[in-house]
Amino acid sequence: MNVAKRLALVVGLIFAAAAPVAAQYVPATAAEQARLDYAKSAKYPFADTRALAAGIVIMGAAFGIGGLAKAAVESMARQPEVAGNISTAMIIAAALIEGVTFFALIIIIIQAAY
Repeated sequence: MNVAKRLALVVGLIFAAAAPVAAQYVPATAAEQARLDYAKSAKYPFADTRALAAGIVIMGAAFGIGGLAKAAVESMARQPEVAGNISTAMIIAAALIEGVTFFALIIIIIQAAY
């Protein structure tokens, strides 16, 4: 995949991750509007960017696991006799990448709650 295709993919995924931010909740009462105004105040200046951050975290994990799988399949094709060891190492590495991704998403969710 050349650089232009990767750049187009990343930009498209960023816009897709920003879609929930564009579809904001419309408050029904003045109290709800005041709560939203407080959330967007100086205390929470980046309240609307959390969906974008979650999308970036997931994209990073997807690129990491995709690159890992590509390298593992290529090495299995070159040395089929060690395919079992390679696939075991690939699954462990993918699980570690997913664990870090879930941890980052939990941090984003916790930050959104406060």
